[in-house]
This record gives sequence, structure tokens and C-alpha cells, in this order.
Amino acid sequence: MTNIKGRIILFDSECKLCSAWVPFVIKRDLHQQFKFCSVQSPKGQQFLESFGLDTQEFETMVLIKNGHPIYKSEAFFNITKHLENPWPMLNLLRVFPLAMRDWLYDRVALNRYKIFGRHNFCMIPTKAIQQRFID
Repeated sequence: MTNIKGRIILFDSECKLCSAWVPFVIKRDLHQQFKFCSVQSPKGQQFLESFGLDTQEFETMVLIKNGHPIYKSEAFFNITKHLENPWPMLNLLRVFPLAMRDWLYDRVALNRYKIFGRHNFCMIPTKAIQQRFID
């Protein structure tokens, strides 16, 4: 999958936090740099398999940048640095060691359904943003 160009965010569309993250990014991604793919979709499952990730238990958001996967806090920071101000300033938090940032990321990810809830359905994009999604 290294022939993929651009930036694709893989997200868990059943997770309410993850599903809220997508419109958050879309609203602040003024140059439409990101595309989105649900991990529950056939293409999302294909991406997960190609990167050796579990296709049933989703423990991390994945940013695919020109065919290469970026995970956890690094994915988060790689996304926020391309959003409208003030969001790139969050990258100042990269002063903390990666292990610490990923530990915190994991705490949220492992408890996201308990804290934020779970949809019984997958997010369906509106016509206005449908071209930003990969099936």
C-alpha cells in the first residue's frame, strides 16, 4: 500500500469520540488535505490488514501519509499540525516523550466506549463531504 498518495485518516465509525473527530477535522482542514476511511468498511479492513493491525479490535487511529502508517499520538499531532489555527499549537506537547504521550493515548483509546459511548451504526457522510471519504 505504499503507492497511496496524500493523507488518509482511518477511524472507528462506531466510536462516538472517533466519529466526532472526523467532522472536527473536516471543519478545520481548510485545504482538504485529509480523506477519511472507516475501519469497518471493506477498504478500511484492507488497510488494517496491510499494516498488520487487528481487523476486529480497533485500538488506534491510523494516519496513512503517502502510504506509510502513523499511529497513536504521532497520528494525532501529524493531523493537528495541518489544521486551522490554533490547533497546530498542540504540537508543543511533543516535548513530552513519545512513550508518555502514547500511554495517555492508550488510556483514552481503551476506555473510549465507556467514556464516550458507542454507535450501533456506522457514520454516513453527508453529500457535502462524501468526496472526502474512501469506501
